[in-house]
Amino acid sequence: MPVTLQNSNLNEQQMLMLRLLTNPLSERDFAQVRRFIVKLLAKQIDSAVDKWEQDNNVTEETYEKLSREHFRSKPF
Repeated sequence: MPVTLQNSNLNEQQMLMLRLLTNPLSERDFAQVRRFIVKLLAKQIDSAVDKWEQDNNVTEETYEKLSREHFRSKPF
């Protein structure tokens, strides 16, 4: 029996993923899929941060300097 999914809040890729998962996976397989997706998203975040650091000339020294500063607001 085909499943019809209609939700205007989801994009086409999200809808496709839901269609692929209409039949339940074993817990083991689902865990594998979930780990893969988390690794993929983490890789994308790492790339975005690396690009931001490069674009803004952020270095290891920048982080070291920030770690020694405090971020409390200064008195008026």
